[in-house]
Amino acid sequence: MLRAMKSKSILALAAAFLLFAGRVRPEPAARRPIAETDLLKLRWIADPQISPDGRQIAYVLVTVNEKEDRYETSLWCVAAEEGATPRPLTNGTRDAAPRWSPDSRILAFLRPGEKSPAQIHLLSMAGGEPRKLTDLPKGASTPVWSPDGSTIAFTSSTTSQDLADQKKPPADKPKKSDVHVVTQAFFRLNGLGDLDLAEHDHIWTVSATIGPDGPASPRPVTSGKYDEPTPAWSPDGKRLVFSADRTDESYYFPQDGNVYSVPAEGGKLTTLADITGPITDAFPSPDGSRIASHGEALNGPTRSYDKVDLLVSEAGKTRDLTLESETDFTNFIGTDTHPPSGGGDAQSIVWTADGSAILAVGTLHGTTNLFRIDVKTRAVDSLTNGAHEIVAFSATPDASRVAMTIDDGSHLGDLHVLDTATRRLVRVMGVNDELLRTVEVSVPEKIAYPSFDGTKIEAWVIKPPRFDPKKKYPLILNAHGGPHIAYGESFVHEFQWMAAKGYVVLAPNPRGSSSYGQEFGNSIQYEFPGDDYKDLMAGVDDLIRRGYVDEKKLGITGGSGGGVLTSWAISHTNRFQAAVSQRSISDWAGWWYSLDVPIYNAAWFRQYPFQDAEDYRRRSPVTYVDRISTPLMLIEGESDLRAPTNSGGGVMFRALKALHKPTAMVLFPGETHELSRSGKPSHRIERLRHILNWFDKYLEGKPMPEYDLP
Repeated sequence: MLRAMKSKSILALAAAFLLFAGRVRPEPAARRPIAETDLLKLRWIADPQISPDGRQIAYVLVTVNEKEDRYETSLWCVAAEEGATPRPLTNGTRDAAPRWSPDSRILAFLRPGEKSPAQIHLLSMAGGEPRKLTDLPKGASTPVWSPDGSTIAFTSSTTSQDLADQKKPPADKPKKSDVHVVTQAFFRLNGLGDLDLAEHDHIWTVSATIGPDGPASPRPVTSGKYDEPTPAWSPDGKRLVFSADRTDESYYFPQDGNVYSVPAEGGKLTTLADITGPITDAFPSPDGSRIASHGEALNGPTRSYDKVDLLVSEAGKTRDLTLESETDFTNFIGTDTHPPSGGGDAQSIVWTADGSAILAVGTLHGTTNLFRIDVKTRAVDSLTNGAHEIVAFSATPDASRVAMTIDDGSHLGDLHVLDTATRRLVRVMGVNDELLRTVEVSVPEKIAYPSFDGTKIEAWVIKPPRFDPKKKYPLILNAHGGPHIAYGESFVHEFQWMAAKGYVVLAPNPRGSSSYGQEFGNSIQYEFPGDDYKDLMAGVDDLIRRGYVDEKKLGITGGSGGGVLTSWAISHTNRFQAAVSQRSISDWAGWWYSLDVPIYNAAWFRQYPFQDAEDYRRRSPVTYVDRISTPLMLIEGESDLRAPTNSGGGVMFRALKALHKPTAMVLFPGETHELSRSGKPSHRIERLRHILNWFDKYLEGKPMPEYDLP
């Protein structure tokens, strides 16, 4: 027996040695299919901010509070090195917008009260509790430190009357009327509802020092009837720079925006850049002589899609550095797993220390990377080259180190650091590692196929786990919204769950999609839907030819612009056995009259609906409703102002019911156009269940009595 024990010990030691040497791999733990409820377990890193000394990264951690059915945000910090362990900075549930002081010793951030707007707080990295810096009736926006760290700039819609009322006892404060007098066409916004048109976001400053008597009082820098969003400091700290559209009733005209500066103590505005087209932000160069911006120089007729370029302005002249590039210099990838709160869009620009180049995120053919653009030669150089999406990033002042969150088709929530000199990209940590180790994730396959006229169309195919190429699977064609957006190298929970339920998912980028150049993106102007629908059908045919899709089990779905294409598709072909149109538009004229953002220029339609009713009728899916034989589900947010139900799903539902055709409408109370991306967690899960239940019923023949007539 002892001999046997010794033999077993020797074998165990040998196995351990071989395992250590990498010659024997442990059996992977059994993984389960991903579930719709895994959405509740996801965690997101939003708004990663690397410290000026490059040593630490502060970020917003977004989690789901299932009991309260909401998203919560807290601030965390991690060393900017591979495999570092994060630590919590705050215990709030709605903390956001962390911003480092120039010396990396203090973190300014936003924290709202229980029933009051967000205010700026300061947290010493040496320890202690956060201290409140502002207390304005209308709150404060993201803090912006001055170069010397003495002052913080921000925006607020607080007025002098608000400050006077704040000092009054509650009983003496005037009750504000809830009646709105509307004189402008733009008076409400999806997600915000009715707007107070008398309110404007102006620039304020406040001392960053909290003395023994408490913080100093903030003071306004700008005033008037226009907004001054997102200020940036000049390098000498004497002026604040911002971009804005200061045109009355700007919806009558093509998009526009200029760059202005104002003395830090307030005073007259100076125009730094004025082009025909929008300039959406402003980043001064290290010497203050130039301004880098995102924008589009609009030359020629109005377009529905304008590629986002990088501009540099100097001495009143503006140059487009990326006009010839196909790349959209922003993040244009559509997914349901961007942080649902806490910020984190990759929209910033960073100058190199010598001012010779700028760094910016760009999206090309559904892939987002970080680029270096030479200001003099306009040469575009990719600093990262992965098949992934950079969701958000920040850089040290000298642009030597960059913190970024990166997702790809099978991972999300990963934090990385890039050394821009060596281009070495290291993974700091991932907040979803534990979950992803327990579930089966399908790695999307990027394909390309010719459309009806030979145009090359790219798409992603998500196959069921343990895919068998000899089998035939039901297909769900998923059309993206926008229509000027794109699918890409990003994690999409909805696609993963559909695949886990046994469906092949096809996610194409038809013409009109962003990240394929100006001509491709604008090719559907005045003809949406149209040839883009044909691009989708060509993708279906391509997968059928590959032999693993059952052409008798075809489904189609999509939201917003994808909802339009869904309804259009089933009114122009009977090849689909089931369809789910989400947050859609069925009647273009009704939509024009009722959406939140007025369309008074010729970008989408050449004329108004009362001038050319036939054009709107021709492009409306409801016009062809009598052709529909495919069972159609409509998913609607009852507070959706971007695609209101009374011009979208509600119209199609009434028409189909009148024709005694199979249909169902699912209404989500309180939800806006952002239902699938940042709606209540419980509603997002119910939405996924309804979509799959509808396809299971009509593609797989499963009984779903809740959709049957009584």
